[in-house]
Amino acid sequence: MTEVPPRTFRPAVLGARRIVVKVGSSSISGENAGQIAPLVDALAAAHARGVEVILVSSGAIATGMPYLHVESRPTDLATQQAAAAVGQNVLIYRYQDSLDRFDIVAGQVLLTAGDLENPTHRSNAQRAMERLLGLRILPIVNENDTVATHEIRFGDNDRLAALVSELIGAELLVLLSDVDALYTRPPHEPGARRIPNVPFEDDLAGVELGDIGSAGVGTGGAGTKIAAAKLAAASGTPVLLASTGNVAAALSGEVTGTWFEAAERR
Repeated sequence: MTEVPPRTFRPAVLGARRIVVKVGSSSISGENAGQIAPLVDALAAAHARGVEVILVSSGAIATGMPYLHVESRPTDLATQQAAAAVGQNVLIYRYQDSLDRFDIVAGQVLLTAGDLENPTHRSNAQRAMERLLGLRILPIVNENDTVATHEIRFGDNDRLAALVSELIGAELLVLLSDVDALYTRPPHEPGARRIPNVPFEDDLAGVELGDIGSAGVGTGGAGTKIAAAKLAAASGTPVLLASTGNVAAALSGEVTGTWFEAAERR
């Protein structure tokens, strides 16, 4: 962990031509469903300046729960699959309805862990996303919860976002949550300090982890975001951890959140 000199913008963000943005369930479902519009505003602004944007969005199960009259996240696989089947349809409609304001078309890409482990499926997914980007379509990626089993799941979409970044050679991964950065301990605890910059070799020893953006509907936390950031950084993609509310500032290059430096890309 190191302190970095104050800057007004991040050149690496403004220079990135292909960006993966990941948003969690708690940020765009339930009472926070209204955050989809400002999120789309920020994605559209990047898209307008020529950036190829890929959105990895959780939220299918959380979005589908009210339609199944389920108040808490289901624990059995069958009900999770049913909620995902309903919620994914509603979620993609909400995104497209908001994207219509900018004449941007979304393309839905649903993946399982097995898809990225199987060479043929992996190649097919890569080719499809490359073609979508070439056509200026905005891919919206999610885990295929309707068919995924406990044994083959990614576990959280932070990891999925890191793997997608590697798959398509993204120049930046932005992990959004309900917290504005990584802290030395849970930010509500006394003495918590924001970590502005994480060198590639930093193992973050001494950082006390708490949940980031779980809110009872997601599966991720600070640990999953750090693991995903390290995975992406190892493949040469720098990572920015920021809050969903600060996504416009993050994508416009303002200094916000926590920056994970990447290894040199081969």
